[in-house]
Order: sequence, then structure tokens, then C-alpha cells
Amino acid sequence: MHKIQANLSGTRSIAVSDEHLATIEKYHLLDHLVDSNGIVDESVLDKLRFNIRSMLAGDGGTDKALLDLCLDVVYHSHMKAFGLQHLIALYESWEQTRQAALPSPEAEAAT
Repeated sequence: MHKIQANLSGTRSIAVSDEHLATIEKYHLLDHLVDSNGIVDESVLDKLRFNIRSMLAGDGGTDKALLDLCLDVVYHSHMKAFGLQHLIALYESWEQTRQAALPSPEAEAAT
């Protein structure tokens, strides 16, 4: 279980599980979310919420993992742009760790 800081003072946090991060990966929820300026603001959070809402209206509405991500993280009462910025950083770190743990194609070819 990971925790992301949800406000500048650090008094609020949101728990994020590996399952939440895997759901983000499965649905590519953070791909092309932030504009080229790299600024994460409330409009970026709204964009994420709108994307998820449309997924839930479609086939994703039956995916318990996506619903859990919404309830536990994305629509959490403390989630603001600051928290989303930390969620993005956590996801990138998690993804890099997972990629580093995978065997390289060269190592697999050698076996």
C-alpha cells in the first residue's frame, strides 16, 4: 500500500494500492492526460474524471477494479490537483520499478 500526499501542508493523504496502479495501467488512464506544459491543475483532474465516467458508462462499468479506483482514489474527497500530481509521480515510479524487475529480452533469448 502506498500513500500520496493530497495537500500542500501534508495533513491529508490518500491510500493507493498496487491494484489501483494496475487498473491505471490497464486502462491507460494517465496516458496523454497532462498537456505539453506539464502543469497538473483542476482541469486535468476533471479530464481524468470525465474519461473514467465515460468508461464506466460503457463496458468498464462492470469492472470492480475500476470502480474501486474511483471510490478509493479518483473521487476521494481529498483528491485535488496536488494529489493527482503525486498520483502521477507514484504511478511513474511504480511502472519503472516493474519494468526494471522484468527480465530483459536479451536475457530471455540467452536461456
